[in-house]
Amino acid sequence: MSPNNFDAGEMPEFDIQIITSGGHRIPAHSTVLASASSVLESLLVRPQKKRSSEKTIRILGVPCDAVSVFVQFLSSFKCTEEQMKKHGIHLLALSHVYLVPQLKQRCTKGLAKQLTIENAVDMLQLARLCDAPDLYLKCLKLISTNFKKTEKTEGWKFLLDHDPQLELEILQFMDEADSRKKRTRRHRREQNLYLQLSEAMDCIEHICTEGCTSVGPCGKEPCTKKLPCSKFKTCQGVQLLIRHFATCKRRVNGGCLRCKRMWQLLRLHSSICDQPDECRVPLCRQFKEKVQRKGDDGLWKSLAEKVVSARALSSLSLPKRKREEEPKMNLHHHQVRSFLTTQCH
Repeated sequence: MSPNNFDAGEMPEFDIQIITSGGHRIPAHSTVLASASSVLESLLVRPQKKRSSEKTIRILGVPCDAVSVFVQFLSSFKCTEEQMKKHGIHLLALSHVYLVPQLKQRCTKGLAKQLTIENAVDMLQLARLCDAPDLYLKCLKLISTNFKKTEKTEGWKFLLDHDPQLELEILQFMDEADSRKKRTRRHRREQNLYLQLSEAMDCIEHICTEGCTSVGPCGKEPCTKKLPCSKFKTCQGVQLLIRHFATCKRRVNGGCLRCKRMWQLLRLHSSICDQPDECRVPLCRQFKEKVQRKGDDGLWKSLAEKVVSARALSSLSLPKRKREEEPKMNLHHHQVRSFLTTQCH
């Protein structure tokens, strides 16, 4: 039965004494203790070594005031901020030993608020001993972020001499955290490039179907009165490539890098395009037919899937008013050039 099921007028007489360090006694209700803690319940049903009419349970090694707060929590499931600030460490230990999950959760949150660089190592040791993973992770993150300062604390110096295993765990966490950051940065760079390539695909379709400021639709001259499009920064770079591609004399023998870049963009478009019969982008159908004859290139297929995926994720995650703020593609940027070269050869 939960202690909260007792009405104030129905609460039975105290029938057990909690003996603390220094011989202090705290009266309690055995029914309340048993309902709140399975460990205390097993102690209550176990025969006492000394025959006596008085039932007792010893909770030693912890300050009497902390035990008093612990017993109070078992009956009310409440603990003040002041009590947590003063006895949080001991309450976490008691909650672990006597299996009181509600108190452990409360202590984990309370001690996390008290976490500082100075006490982080000590708190980490406590969290590991008391199996408090949330607090343990917060301590690791604080130590990892402020490692230079942590090395100067007494807790760290003590750790080096007495707990090499925990030192190893901290260093491994820092190494893994650094690796995660590098992977995240690399992933963001790649996603940014995929988004830029996706925007270039949009511009190629736009130029070949509608035309823009300096390049008209396929087979037509550009309209001199046409205003720049919403993605003009990228579109202008694509138009410059198209104009160069149309007149370059080195393109035939493959000696022009700018033409090769345009060729790669056209091939990427063909890999993404799902309407080749109606598409007005040059070479789209020819690339499709070549794939049908010789089979699909794994690298091109992978690149096309990633560009399509990046486009879909971007459209889902960004509100309409921010979509115009997406990264603009600089077709002459070294990252774009090297990315196309390494992915598409």
